[in-house]
Amino acid sequence: MATATVDLGPVPDLWNRRHLLGLEDLSAEEITLILDKAEQFKQVISTGDRKIPLLAGKTCVNLFFENSTRTRNSFALAARRLGADTLDFSASTSSLSKGETFIDTAKNIEAMGIDLVVVRHRTPGTPHLLAQNLRCGVINAGDGAHEHPTQGLLDIMTIRQRKGRIDGLTVALVGDIAHSRTARSNIWGLQKLGAHVIVCGPSTLVSPQWTDLGVEYSYHLDDILPRVDVLNLLRIQFERQTTRPFPSVREYAHLYAMDRHRLAKTKSDILILAPGPINRGVEVTPEVADGPYSAILEQVTNGVAVRMAVIWLLLGKKSRSTA
Repeated sequence: MATATVDLGPVPDLWNRRHLLGLEDLSAEEITLILDKAEQFKQVISTGDRKIPLLAGKTCVNLFFENSTRTRNSFALAARRLGADTLDFSASTSSLSKGETFIDTAKNIEAMGIDLVVVRHRTPGTPHLLAQNLRCGVINAGDGAHEHPTQGLLDIMTIRQRKGRIDGLTVALVGDIAHSRTARSNIWGLQKLGAHVIVCGPSTLVSPQWTDLGVEYSYHLDDILPRVDVLNLLRIQFERQTTRPFPSVREYAHLYAMDRHRLAKTKSDILILAPGPINRGVEVTPEVADGPYSAILEQVTNGVAVRMAVIWLLLGKKSRSTA
């Protein structure tokens, strides 16, 4: 594996945070800083220089209490490409099964001399709780239905790359809005950068109360298709639902799946995103997912660069505030 010599300069004074817990609390300038740094990292690794030893001697721990493919592996790869050591925590084989509390487990891991915890948990607010109890940095890799900030950032990065801007675009988030942490992070980030956001899905998954966050809502995908620039197709999260929100998956697909017929109703330069995992034939059909308007795999590539940028910003400065 090639090693690159990269001079990004010091972490900018604009960035004074120890943690990344969500996009709700970030300013437009902070979000743009992360995106700009991610662009730099993506450019470097695209040249074949896969390892950039900016964080040699640092240690990052993946503390995941929910299953994950893209996010967990992306964080691990991002840290290693920056030269940091990584440790993957397994809840099923930990002392949690013996009655140890979540906080005590985290504190014991921190006592081993780590610098950063990346946590995913089914309970909203878990990363915030860790940030209050640990001295090391904390990154929210998804807390229940609350936020998934790095997913929001990589979605926004992909839009900015394909469209050249965020300001003035209309972005529709389609699907299981009620249970989607990705939707919330996208809403905060996109609106701060000047986009108009529409949430769309069945009335059991989309409430008029979403307008409190400044977004538009719709129950009819076909009605909004002609005026959107970007469609972000969200997975139906059956694992978070206590009752079935619609009569059948077939009916949902009939009303909301992006297929070639709906594609014909969109703008000629429509951009199709999906945070994954995608359910082919439910949120999107194969010919659309694999077609020229889709940037689904590009999102995965951008995810590594975004997470490299976030880890570097959190660990690349010796002295920090307590933000």
